[in-house]
Amino acid sequence: MKKLPILMYHNISAVDTVSRDLTISTRRLEEQLSYLKQQGYHTYHFRELEGQVEIQPKSIVLTFDDVTVNQLVYAVPLLEKYQMKATFFIPFKYIGQVDQWNNGVEPLMDMEQLKSLPECIELGYHSFEHRPYADMTDQQIADDFKACNQIIDAEELKIYPAVAYPYGNFPKKDPKRQEFFKLMRQNGMKFGLRIGNKVNRFPFENPYEIKRLDVKGQNSLSAFKFRLRFGKLF
Repeated sequence: MKKLPILMYHNISAVDTVSRDLTISTRRLEEQLSYLKQQGYHTYHFRELEGQVEIQPKSIVLTFDDVTVNQLVYAVPLLEKYQMKATFFIPFKYIGQVDQWNNGVEPLMDMEQLKSLPECIELGYHSFEHRPYADMTDQQIADDFKACNQIIDAEELKIYPAVAYPYGNFPKKDPKRQEFFKLMRQNGMKFGLRIGNKVNRFPFENPYEIKRLDVKGQNSLSAFKFRLRFGKLF
């Protein structure tokens, strides 16, 4: 089994002084992508991992939650510059609106922008309403998937069936955990992503409990390198 770190990004800003927590500056993001490129990392889309048992020795998955416009403006050009793939996860209710579950100031991509993304970007699910799955009933979760799929079908969006759990949240105790995984299978989901802050081994032990490393905007390149290798130790 090989290591497969999966990085989680959110907002991108051109202003270096606001690079903190879920917002990373373009300077720090480019520094990280440049390092990955120099070190010979191979980026994957989730569709490329489906059914596979082998990956390249230096492999990584880059993920961006919420499809904010700042990702389109700042992250996409850098991904193209360094020839890297990434998966962007959509909270479908808020397409073309703002991040109402948060502070409601960051605009999200509209349908035209989503459809015009380059091939290096794969799109996935980030639920419909951006609610914690653990706080929802089975019927609410089923309805949430249905609402997502109605938009996908109506707009003929190309979406891969991988879902990044809002807030990394999902039912963690049985029997609700197993019921949730059953709903995931019934809705055709191939992968489910939590946070976890640990480096995965591939093939995944459980495709619905894939761990991601949250990249903090204030992290130095040294801290980024450490997390890439070891995850979060405490």
